[in-house]
Amino acid sequence: MAVLVYFDKLSEEGTSVRYVFGEDFEEMTRCLTIDKETRRSSPDDQNVDHLFLKAFWKISSIHDESGVWPERGMSAS
Repeated sequence: MAVLVYFDKLSEEGTSVRYVFGEDFEEMTRCLTIDKETRRSSPDDQNVDHLFLKAFWKISSIHDESGVWPERGMSAS
């Protein structure tokens, strides 16, 4: 099964960064928050599904490579 997820940074504050994400670039309706110190993440809707995990993993991967939290991006698999 193919999975496509888009994400866009909403805000970045002292210890957290928030993203909106979804399967459609024009209708990203879900949000997640990452604790920058612990690197733990949680979806606002408490639905820890494959789409949430895919978005979090991609965001974390970009951060690991670049040292900054990405402004936007996508992942396809």
